[in-house]
Amino acid sequence: MKFLGNIIWLVFGGLAIFLEYIVAGVAMCVTIIGIPFGLQSFKLGILALWPFGTKISYMDYAPGCLSTIMNVLWLIIAGIWIALTHLVFGILLGITIIGIPWAKQHFKMMSLALTPFGRKLD
Repeated sequence: MKFLGNIIWLVFGGLAIFLEYIVAGVAMCVTIIGIPFGLQSFKLGILALWPFGTKISYMDYAPGCLSTIMNVLWLIIAGIWIALTHLVFGILLGITIIGIPWAKQHFKMMSLALTPFGRKLD
């Protein structure tokens, strides 16, 4: 079922979201300051490629206060806008009964879009 959900996700917008995250990550990695943010964009892109069956968890080790500072910067610069986009798509898909599984994936992506530093994909 996860495989079928991922294929349908890719056909109906998942591939476009993946490419957007990868292009944004490459653009952020051009500067030295943007590399950490570009890596988090790649993490979001991987989740956007295969969201069904992928779990988000906190890292086993304590990443430190730098992770918190980077999450605050991410939230101010891009995180809130990305999360709002996933929220809108999740609500629109959740209105229909058929779209509920894809709405849940958008809500999962919204969670990672708010605070990507200190989290990993399983």
